[in-house]
Amino acid sequence: MNKFTVTITREIEADTAEEAALLLYQELARDAAPLRYLVADETKRTRTVTLDRAKADEFAAVDHTADPGNW
Repeated sequence: MNKFTVTITREIEADTAEEAALLLYQELARDAAPLRYLVADETKRTRTVTLDRAKADEFAAVDHTADPGNW
């Protein structure tokens, strides 16, 4: 299985880095998950991935850890 680094980017105004991280955490805990991600593969090639909300919600509702492809 391949490894990817998945990043979300938000511009947040705060007094400290910790406060900015806490504000992002608050947003992620309260609001719907973001749909736009920056994804880097093991060779550091990056691309932007934008998900469809309905398809992402459907995918998230299934336990993919039971998928033999994940073993």
